[in-house]
Amino acid sequence: MTEQSLPQEQAAKPSPVGARTSGVAGAVARWWHAFETRHRGIAEFIMFFIVCNAVTVLQLILMPVFKSLFGLTQLVSTNFQILPIGSNVDGSPYYVFDYAAGDIASGGGGGLAYFLAVEITMAIAQVINFITQRKVTFKATGNVWKAAAWYVLAYVVITIGAAALQGLYKAPLYGWCIDVMGVGAGATVADVVSMLINCAISFWVFYPIMKLIFKQK
Repeated sequence: MTEQSLPQEQAAKPSPVGARTSGVAGAVARWWHAFETRHRGIAEFIMFFIVCNAVTVLQLILMPVFKSLFGLTQLVSTNFQILPIGSNVDGSPYYVFDYAAGDIASGGGGGLAYFLAVEITMAIAQVINFITQRKVTFKATGNVWKAAAWYVLAYVVITIGAAALQGLYKAPLYGWCIDVMGVGAGATVADVVSMLINCAISFWVFYPIMKLIFKQK
């Protein structure tokens, strides 16, 4: 090996993460790269947690927007109660998707408007979550369509489960918040709490699923 070849070989070597970035950003990038190399599983979970929280913030922004937009339509008066799976204490049917017609503030369930606001918000968030988690957190290189199919299946199952669970706390949550804080503030706080519950369910269920479907070749 000649002395002239050394600079060429050294130049061909890939630069460490953060090597071209100076200052605090570069130091953080280099530290994270070293930490990720030594503790891959922990690093994945930390990044998964960060991405999930960012997606949660996005949902908290989008949910009131869609709710307000759909609230201006007749969809609020459109009943959406499907998939009965038993009875409530008072003998009325217990629906997996229980969105009775009428505004929540007046004792209704939000109707089809509330259902669409929730599901569209969740769908947008999950598309962003899928792309970001696959590329940034798990750095998956496996078949994207196969992973997407399993992700959609998991999303449908989680949505049905979360909707069924919502039937237990939705009415008392909104009722209590509205009684204590008034119609406007109470409904807003209840929206936030309801969305946070859905996000918490998604967080703990999706992590092991993503570990399985996001593969590296």
